[in-house]
Amino acid sequence: MPLATTSASIQEIRKQFPVLGRTVNGKPLVYFDNAATTQKPLSVIQSLTDYYHNYNANIHRGIHTLAEEATRAYEATREKVRAFINASSAQEVIFVRGVTEGINLVASSYGRMVLKPNDEVIISALEHHSNIVPWQLVSASKRVPG
Repeated sequence: MPLATTSASIQEIRKQFPVLGRTVNGKPLVYFDNAATTQKPLSVIQSLTDYYHNYNANIHRGIHTLAEEATRAYEATREKVRAFINASSAQEVIFVRGVTEGINLVASSYGRMVLKPNDEVIISALEHHSNIVPWQLVSASKRVPG
């Protein structure tokens, strides 16, 4: 059943994204370029500020206090995501920098493992090149020379 959306609930959601409080050309800002970058809600901005203020360090790469704190926070986030998406283990949660990196990871790992010679990958004509090229490369690597 779809969630009921009211203008009041939309306004509450918009309040979570500070940049959406701007007015452009006399109208409330609407941002559709999410493929390039997504706007961040207050909770993310506050978490990043907390990280940079209190324990900015590489995760999984040090044994000093800041690195251990950063690693614990990172892994706690992985566990929160695991619970949210109902994954069976936190190891099923993989963080990437963006959709393009994620598509490349799926194509180069899962795609190379599952596709067999002469299999076909079907995508729509509406795909962005970042979802075409990785599959073209995997498909080309699986073709039987002939």
